[in-house]
Amino acid sequence: MPITPGNSQAYAAYNEIKRRILSGAFTASDRLREVEVAKLLDMGRTPVREALKRIEDEGLITREPGRGLVVASMDQQEVGELYAMRQVLEGAAAAFAARHATEADLVHMQAILDEGDGGDPVAQNLRFHQAIYSAAHNRYLLRSLQSLTDTTYLLGRSTLSSPERARRSDDEHRLILAAIRERDPQRAQGAAQHHIHQALLERLKLLRQG
Repeated sequence: MPITPGNSQAYAAYNEIKRRILSGAFTASDRLREVEVAKLLDMGRTPVREALKRIEDEGLITREPGRGLVVASMDQQEVGELYAMRQVLEGAAAAFAARHATEADLVHMQAILDEGDGGDPVAQNLRFHQAIYSAAHNRYLLRSLQSLTDTTYLLGRSTLSSPERARRSDDEHRLILAAIRERDPQRAQGAAQHHIHQALLERLKLLRQG
């Protein structure tokens, strides 16, 4: 079962452990021992145990023989599977957004692009994609995409660490938004899927580079 905000200690532990995983503070080389994590977070073992169980259920941590709980890692096949699902769902989100986006949604997406990345293309990219998900106005799609977004963080270094890729990504974002604004679901879907495919190619290049 999900941890609710009403279970305040477990909810706080869940959010903090997950934040540390997604930021890279906890890596695949770290063993997430319940006692040590509780001490690190200055929390009791019970809420930390509940939080770790929930995060394990989500697939962000895994139990390895002889090591216990560790941050999950992904091989090349899993990376391919992840991006294949992202292509499907991101394409669907863009198509839904082309049908259902409000004028406020369109203004919000344009503002994100117009503001520039402020030196942080990763954060801008996340904001733009979240804006598309919101504009799709489908709560079930949103949940699925959020899970994939969290899993993508396990890959470590962002594909947008390359300035050239960051520039091309911005161009791709603008094409997606143009199709959404013109209420063209098919073109929006295609533009979003192309964007994710280009991210996959960059990811595979990073993996080859080690």
